[in-house]
Order: sequence, then structure tokens, then C-alpha cells
Amino acid sequence: MFNDIGPLELVTLIVLAVLVFGPDKLPKVIQDVTRTIRKIREFSESAKNDIRQELGPEFKDFEFEDLNPKTFIRKQLDNEDLGLKEIRNGFDLKKEMAEVTDAVHSRDADPSSASSTGSAGSSGGRIDMTKKPEPSAPDDRPPFDADAT
Repeated sequence: MFNDIGPLELVTLIVLAVLVFGPDKLPKVIQDVTRTIRKIREFSESAKNDIRQELGPEFKDFEFEDLNPKTFIRKQLDNEDLGLKEIRNGFDLKKEMAEVTDAVHSRDADPSSASSTGSAGSSGGRIDMTKKPEPSAPDDRPPFDADAT
């Protein structure tokens, strides 16, 4: 529940609680808070059990954590019946992005080489990554658009 509270923050909360409630009332306040948290947990568990009973026996393995989209997607990706692991493993995103980037840069860098892809001097739409890009002129800034800001 409090996984993201560090030790310094915890000490600060304790000192603040002692200052606000005083050392006399602090044990009573702690008891009241723990009793309230316990009642909320019991209410939550009874509500979960009521929902499971209403859903019927086909949802006996239903977990409310599955309603979290991240958990649902993670479970579905691990499901062997769908065959998503093969698709995910067969798809190399970095390679695809590199190919798209190469294609875009080769088209923008030299329009004459894009039209002569079949010539002997062309490398099949690939760019030589060892060459440094030519510096652009300082006046090649995009126009200022007042509506976009």
C-alpha cells in the first residue's frame, strides 16, 4: 500500500503526527486509523465475494486485478492459445524503424537517387552511415507560425 514512501518521508510523517496530535492522543488516533482501514478492507473483500457469486461459476477464476489494462495485456501476451508470442518475437521493431528511417533519409537527401534505384551506382535505397551529413545553411529555418504557438 505504501510502497512509494521512503524512510525520510516516513520519519517526517511520524514527527508531523506527534506534533499535530500530541503524544497523548497519538496511540488512540493510530488505533482508530487501523480499525478504519481494517473495516474498509473487510468491506472490499465482501463486495468482491458478492460480485464473484453474482457472476456465476464460469467466472470463479476472475481476479479484479485483471481489470487493470496493463495486467490484462500482459496476460494476453503470455497466452499461448493466441499465438501472440510468435508474432511478437518475429517482429523486430528496431529493424523496421531503421529501414523506414533509411528510406525517408535517402528520399530527402538525394531525390535523383530515389528515381534511379535500378542503376548500378545505387545501393538499393540504403544510405552510407559513415558519411557525415552536410551542414544546412543557417537560413533554412522553418517559417514561424504564430497560430501553432
